[in-house]
Amino acid sequence: MADAVATYYFRPKEGITPEWAAKAIAEEQTTGTWTDVSTREEYVHYLDGQVGKITPSGDGYQVAIRYPAEIFEIGNIPQYLSVFAGNLFGLSRIAGVRLLDVEFPKEIIPFKGPKFGIEGVRKLVGTTDRPHVGTIIKPKVGLNPKDTAEVAYEAAIGGVDLIKDDETLTDQKFCPISERLPAVMEKLDQVKSETGRNVLYAVNISTAGDKILERARQAKEMGANMLMIDVIVCGFDAVRVIAEDPSINLPLHIHRTMHAAITRNREHGIAMRPFCRLVRMLGGDQLHTGTVSGKMEHDMQELIGDNRTLTHPWHGIKSVFPVSSGGIHPGGVVEEIRVLGSDLILQAGGGIHGHPDGTRAGATAMRQAVDAAMEEIPLATYAEDHNELRRALEKWGKVKV
Repeated sequence: MADAVATYYFRPKEGITPEWAAKAIAEEQTTGTWTDVSTREEYVHYLDGQVGKITPSGDGYQVAIRYPAEIFEIGNIPQYLSVFAGNLFGLSRIAGVRLLDVEFPKEIIPFKGPKFGIEGVRKLVGTTDRPHVGTIIKPKVGLNPKDTAEVAYEAAIGGVDLIKDDETLTDQKFCPISERLPAVMEKLDQVKSETGRNVLYAVNISTAGDKILERARQAKEMGANMLMIDVIVCGFDAVRVIAEDPSINLPLHIHRTMHAAITRNREHGIAMRPFCRLVRMLGGDQLHTGTVSGKMEHDMQELIGDNRTLTHPWHGIKSVFPVSSGGIHPGGVVEEIRVLGSDLILQAGGGIHGHPDGTRAGATAMRQAVDAAMEEIPLATYAEDHNELRRALEKWGKVKV
């Protein structure tokens, strides 16, 4: 059975050698402790973490640590995380440590991955090669079910492929799922009858671990065509349990709210890359990874690598649709596609609903920007005879990264 390899950045405190720090990480995450113990028999040593080559990186160092396959309980994600990303972050003699990536051998991935993946979602929507355009219901919370459905209709008729709840909208009294979901789906059925287009609605089913499967099944019964899960706050097994349920044959839209508390610090925490791998193996069909032009903190090369982790061949598991979101508007579409490619979802909230002429025009402007990018026509040129795009560019301008 192949071993797993985790790559870390670390910075020892003053006076601590990088060799000692790397060894401390390997021992803390496998068989070691802070002092000699009488219970550590010789036969235990085969489970020791193995420290690879240590190389300088920024103000610290980078190292790959090999973890014996036998240390893992196959299929137990909480246990996997306790090995790769456990107590090492609290080691007092290390100033900072960040988990950058994990090479998961096929032998410890007993999961089937996404049911749909990029190609499956494309078939549902009816597209081949262009990026999908999505939107978020805005304002984040507060709208009643009727007005939520009306906003969804305006966005859908304007041209979006995907509509999703925001991360803070679940099943509150002002807009319960039992009323919101049927109302939105009725409007999307109307759009299909008027245009022939199939638009997905990712209803946010995030809730407690003992309730999320029941909520997913209820959403399916009410006519949902996509489900959304806030993966960091719900836990990775929330994705697994729903993806593995044979009665829920729906694509899963995975939001990463709260991730930056873990991923943003360049010297401490966990990078997005391991989370990408976990979501892919556990069955997410779409995952937010970030933008090159939006409002959130981002590193372009890291983002490109994260998206490739979702889209490139990996252990025969279907690909995942990367979602670019957070401050996206029509003026940034060309750069998003230029850098990240066309296997991408461009998720715009304010960049659609904030259009001077309203939600429908905002959705149309986003689609026009995508068409211009795919046809390699400059945005300003395309906008000359596409009024919605012209108006959007007048408000937000064109982004260059």
